[in-house]
Amino acid sequence: MHPALSADALAKLRQPRPYPAVSLVMPTHRREPDSSQDPVRLRNLLAKAGKVLEEDPGVTRERRADVLDQLERAAAEIDLVHAEDGLVVFAAPGEHQVWTVAREVPERVVLADTFLTRNLVAAQAAERPYWALTVAADRVSLWSGGPERTVGHTGDGFPFARSLEPQDVEREERVGDVPSTFQDEDTRAFFRDAHQALRTVLASEPRPLYVIGEPPAIALLEDTGALPQGTTPVRQGGLGHGPAEAVRKAVEPLIAAHEAALTTTVLAELDAARGRREYAGGLDEVWQAAREGRIHLLAVEEHYRAVVRDHGDHLEPAEASDLDARDDIVDEIVEQALETGAEVRFVRDDSLADVARIAAVLRY
Repeated sequence: MHPALSADALAKLRQPRPYPAVSLVMPTHRREPDSSQDPVRLRNLLAKAGKVLEEDPGVTRERRADVLDQLERAAAEIDLVHAEDGLVVFAAPGEHQVWTVAREVPERVVLADTFLTRNLVAAQAAERPYWALTVAADRVSLWSGGPERTVGHTGDGFPFARSLEPQDVEREERVGDVPSTFQDEDTRAFFRDAHQALRTVLASEPRPLYVIGEPPAIALLEDTGALPQGTTPVRQGGLGHGPAEAVRKAVEPLIAAHEAALTTTVLAELDAARGRREYAGGLDEVWQAAREGRIHLLAVEEHYRAVVRDHGDHLEPAEASDLDARDDIVDEIVEQALETGAEVRFVRDDSLADVARIAAVLRY
């Protein structure tokens, strides 16, 4: 079970696979009574995947057996007791992966030579991930966070930890004091190592950064080297070991204020685009602009979803039961926009009520 999405993970998932690469997507539920049906739905969906594999003439017996084995292994890893809003299972010859997302997904089984990533892409964009660095003289930890969860980052040398050696007794006898923990060279070297590792992480995965610790610890980190523009200090100690939920709560008020300001900025950018005639509003217009690669900024309400029928030159509402319905069209738009270099911002529900829940600033 993968704890968090990342741009690097998504890029690897998009790479071609030997046919058949199976994508199994299913909505899940966090609470009873709805969650009690999730195990049954999962068994039914796995059975459907097996039937699709069995009936596909392009799948050899050996490949079929391999992928069915991978699906069984994936099923054994799934923890529906701690489900979020969606489950995504990938299986291909020699590999399987299980992802949970805090975003509603449609139920689907797809066979192709690549995995179906659009739901993961949209979920990653909606998560608005951040980094939280907890700093203390004996421990520097990095946490990967989002609206729903925070987990410890255990790569790139993190967490950094050391024992605080006894102070220099000879120096104390000689001059009558001991050096401050945050002024001695050992602590400075410890922080330099952590700062270098942080730079490596931020270079590969840029996100907003929150630095949590006592004021002297934060000050020493700032003296050690430059931090990204917009880094937010949180002057609170005792969180070097977490727990993760305490780290999330420490930054939650700051994130809420940031999101409110971001929504205000997005609405102002949309208004300005109207005046320049560089604006698209509503599902049909935005979908066309996304297909043409014209979107500079895409704004979507957090929980907006739409089931449509694609007529080539326009979309029309449809029922999920319709055979030709596309019930993840919003996630498709998000993925297409990101692939063409657009910025995607999810805003609070009803923020875009006057433009049918979705709007864009266009490049031309």
